[in-house]
Amino acid sequence: MAKRKVRRMRITKGEKLLYGTAILCFSLTVLLKIFCGAGTQHLSMSVEKVRYEINSQEKRNESLTMQVNELTAFDKIKDVVKDMGLAYNNENIMVIND
Repeated sequence: MAKRKVRRMRITKGEKLLYGTAILCFSLTVLLKIFCGAGTQHLSMSVEKVRYEINSQEKRNESLTMQVNELTAFDKIKDVVKDMGLAYNNENIMVIND
């Protein structure tokens, strides 16, 4: 009986180039995904920080508006006028309608 020749499959230069390019592209894709994800996360954190600052400023504005309303209330003005020794005269009040 004759011995059969065992043929080994060899990888050609073109296949090596193709496999190397595929591995390189896969690696670059993974790195790009990681860096873009980190950038997106950083941007998201910045947006949340700005939203928090806006909410804080809105609360401060609301508080100051309430203080202004309290200080400009008629009773408060009447007390201040009495403390200064002035009198409230209803005849001097004029109502202007647009």
